[in-house]
Amino acid sequence: MKNFIKTIQDIWKIEELRNKLLLTIGFMVVYRFAAQIPLPGIDPAQLSELSNKASGGGLLDILNMFTGGAFASASFMALGIMPYISASIVVQLMGIAIPYLQKLQKEGESGRKKINQITRWLTIAITMVQGPAYIASLPSLGIPQSAFLLGSGPLFWFSSMILLTTGTVFAMWLGEKITDKGIGNGISLLIMVGIIARFPSAFVQEFTSRVTQSNGGAIMVLLEVIIWFVVILLSILLVTAVRKIPVQYARRTVAGNIKDIAGARQYVPLKLNSSGVMPIIFAQAIMFVPAALVSASSETVGAIAQSFVDINGLGYNLLFASLIIIFSYFYTAISIPTNKMADDLKRSGGFIPGIRPGKETGDKLDEILSKITLPGSVFLAIIAIFPVFVVKFGVQQSWALFYGGTSLLILVGTAIDTIQQINSHLLNRHYDGLMKTGTKRKNVA
Repeated sequence: MKNFIKTIQDIWKIEELRNKLLLTIGFMVVYRFAAQIPLPGIDPAQLSELSNKASGGGLLDILNMFTGGAFASASFMALGIMPYISASIVVQLMGIAIPYLQKLQKEGESGRKKINQITRWLTIAITMVQGPAYIASLPSLGIPQSAFLLGSGPLFWFSSMILLTTGTVFAMWLGEKITDKGIGNGISLLIMVGIIARFPSAFVQEFTSRVTQSNGGAIMVLLEVIIWFVVILLSILLVTAVRKIPVQYARRTVAGNIKDIAGARQYVPLKLNSSGVMPIIFAQAIMFVPAALVSASSETVGAIAQSFVDINGLGYNLLFASLIIIFSYFYTAISIPTNKMADDLKRSGGFIPGIRPGKETGDKLDEILSKITLPGSVFLAIIAIFPVFVVKFGVQQSWALFYGGTSLLILVGTAIDTIQQINSHLLNRHYDGLMKTGTKRKNVA
């Protein structure tokens, strides 16, 4: 603990890092504050039914978690950063088939800026679709007509659409500013802070349920916390696990050194879970379709879709897990260009021992990637549906959501990414990182 406190002090001594951390925390506080501001014309005192439905353990509960409770508060930030994430996914997928986007991806920084601009405009377009759907669903979600203080006419619709779009653009701006000026990935941090905001109330509900209702008592709560830490550890292993492919370099010149290194061996790291949380996000987006079919289709189709709406049901979780495995292979295939990796190795004079450079190296990397993607995707699917098993043992739904799924993986992945960025600043100033035990490195002449 003493070394940890010393490391925090070292972080505070670095002015640049201190300013980045303060800016990041400030922007997250602003985001959390804005998420509590309801749309004009809605009485916040009459939103209890909406809050109950959005915290009842269904798909609305997941959506409400990602928006930090703004969805259930009828806030102008109710859509949160989700339209921007949807736009980013669409642009990524379009980049596979549209030559113009492929060209932009190869143009470096200028191309990235153009792609970001396209993503921003697409975010606004998606918000213009999701916004009316959200406003139209408010009465069916439990908001009484008396809660609309100025009525629900054209004026309310127009003003609400403007504010919902503004809220999404504001969240997008905050995320980009955190990425550019702060520490960590801004979009992920905004989602993470919304998820963490639900943590205290979820734990208090679970603790109260166990203790006051004689449902296992404090011992059961302690056991749940231990299991939760084990799941977090397994999630960290999933995020950080890599398969190292040995690469031999026949002749390489080290920068700043006039000597050539012959026979230097390095490794190409292939991650066990190369796709991150994207397969869960894709699968989760598709799982919203049955909910729409239930309310908008005929009785026969609605009855079939109903079996895939219950997030604790067998049909839902089998389909959810299958989609995660499928999307893991799909996203890995489009995000890890094994042929390009093989060409880069060939140009730099590297090769996998026993494998000819070029196409055979690309085929070998693709074969290895396919093999390690299977256990990675299955493990990812198990973590995604693990909250269902936890609920079967009497755990409150709100607390069970922290045992897996997108929320836990976002927390783990974002925390690791942020710590790595902080460590890079510390190491550049000759300090040990957060995961080290020392305090200050000695300069090496």
